Amino acid sequence: MTWRIGVDLGGTKTEIAALAPDGALRLRRRLPTPATYGGTVAQIAGMVEAAEAEIGHTASIGIGIPGSESPDTGLIRGANSTFLNGEALRADLAARLRRAVRLSNDANCLAMSEFHDLRGTGFAVILGTGVGGGLVVNGKLIEGRNRIAGEWGHNPLPWMTQGEFPGPRCWCGQQGCIETFLCGPALARDADGPEARDAAPLPARAAAGDAVARAALDRHADRLARALAAVINLLDPDVIVLGGGLSNMDHLYEVLPKLIRRHVFSDSFATPVLKARHGDSSGVLGAARLW
Repeated sequence: MTWRIGVDLGGTKTEIAALAPDGALRLRRRLPTPATYGGTVAQIAGMVEAAEAEIGHTASIGIGIPGSESPDTGLIRGANSTFLNGEALRADLAARLRRAVRLSNDANCLAMSEFHDLRGTGFAVILGTGVGGGLVVNGKLIEGRNRIAGEWGHNPLPWMTQGEFPGPRCWCGQQGCIETFLCGPALARDADGPEARDAAPLPARAAAGDAVARAALDRHADRLARALAAVINLLDPDVIVLGGGLSNMDHLYEVLPKLIRRHVFSDSFATPVLKARHGDSSGVLGAARLW
C-alpha cells in the first residue's frame, strides 16, 4: 500500500486529506474554492504539493468533482460549478503534478467513503448546492458506461403534484429536475423567496415555531422521500446514506422512513437511511480511495 491523497473540489470549499498506507487519516486541510478554472487548477496543485511536503511522501491523487468526465473527450461536463465544464481537468492536473490523476463525481466519492467495505449495494446521496448520487456494489464503484451512474438529481421529481408540475427550469437545460426541488438553494427559495440561498437556519426556525420554515421543510422531506423511493424501486439498495450540507438536518432521519414507505413497490420496507459517517469529509476520504 502507498500513501493516498484525496481532494474534494466543492462549490465553496476545496478539501484535501492524506491517508497513510494503513488507511489512517494523517492530514486534512480546507481552503475556499476559487471562482475561476485556472485558479482552481493552481490551488489543487499547490495543496497537493504542500501536503506531500508535510507528510514527506509522494502519494496517489484522487479528486472528487461536482460533475463528471466525458469518456469521449476527457472534458468535464455536468458540473454545477460551471467554469469546470468543457475543461480537461484531469489532463491539466496530471501535467501540473507530473503523474496520473483519477477523477470521479463527488457523490461517487461519498459512496466510496461510506461503502468501500460493504458486501452489498449502497446508494449515497449528496444534498448540497447540487444534488447527486453514487452507487457501490460489493466495495466497487459503479460509474456506468457513460460515467453517469447515480445521477438521480437530473431525473424529474417523481409523482409531482399539480402545484409542482412542470417544475423549475434547471441549469442543465431540463425542467423539473430533482435537483431544482431538493438542493439547498431550492429549499431556501421555497421558504423565503427567490433571492434566498441559505437553508441552514430553517431547522432552528422551525423548532422555534416558524410556520413558514416548518412548511418548507415538510415539503422538502416529502419530495426527498418520493425521489428516494424511485431509487429503491429501481436498485433496492441495502442502505442509503445522505451527505452534503442538508444531510445535517436531523429531522430527515425520523420522517423519511415513513414517507418513503408510501411510494415503495413492496409490502415491506426496511432500507435504512443514515447520515454519512464522516460528515462533510466523506467526499475527500472517498476521493483518496479512488486508487
